[in-house]
Amino acid sequence: MKPFNKIAIIGTGLIGGSLALAIKKRKLCNRIIGVSRHIDSLEFAKRKKIIDIGSQDISIVRDADLIILACPPQAIMDLALKIKKVIKDSCIITDVASIKKGIVRRLEEIFPNYIGSHPLAGLEKRGIRNADAHLFKGSLCILTPTGKTLTRTREKAEVLWHSLGVRTMTMTPSEHDRILSFVSHLPHVAAFSLMDAIPAKFLDFAAGGLKDTTRIAVSDPQLWTEIILGNREEMLRSIAHFEKSLRGITLAIKHKDKKNLIAILKNAKRNRERMTRHCEPRSGEAI
Repeated sequence: MKPFNKIAIIGTGLIGGSLALAIKKRKLCNRIIGVSRHIDSLEFAKRKKIIDIGSQDISIVRDADLIILACPPQAIMDLALKIKKVIKDSCIITDVASIKKGIVRRLEEIFPNYIGSHPLAGLEKRGIRNADAHLFKGSLCILTPTGKTLTRTREKAEVLWHSLGVRTMTMTPSEHDRILSFVSHLPHVAAFSLMDAIPAKFLDFAAGGLKDTTRIAVSDPQLWTEIILGNREEMLRSIAHFEKSLRGITLAIKHKDKKNLIAILKNAKRNRERMTRHCEPRSGEAI
């Protein structure tokens, strides 16, 4: 028996499309419903059999027993009440946004069967055409239950992610946002800032180092503006840490302090090597 009957995915982009493909591959439900504002995404998803049925009308999710919100943070907040009006009481709701505190606070007030999820997998690319059934394989998904989260809701979310070959870990929404501000959001800010700082006339001379360092700077500006401002307090803290580190390098250069500069670079090298040892390879950045 399949763990779900109908799964609805709201937002048929890279993440939503990849989830649909992975769910189909693992045969976790009888029918996948797709919802998107973009008719071309829906048509592509239906033509490629990524989803079974799709619509721009939110009422299509009325019979779903699991809804995954795979759209940008503000869209999740805006759609919540509309979804509430059409779903059945037993429907499980989760989202895959990379910020949690504000979203969890709002959605758990609206949906009794809600739990926040954040699979740490993704790409700097976007759109249904880049969807990959293997995107989540071997990755980690953070679940953010609160005191209001029902045991059944948490268990069903774990069934979903474990069935997709994804490990799960639980933490509070605040812990999630603090950690992700350092390991995901700050790297994007750094990549955006670095590319903004380099004179355009020098870019023709860029080699692999700059390209590797700033790969994620091609990520969607609209989405990342929402993420950065949505995690504003934690972002300011992580950026302050980054500025302190950069200031240390600046002072070492200014004072020709070779010893301190070597110490900073050695510590950075150790941290990077530690990350390589402890993290499984992934196909892209967490989003």
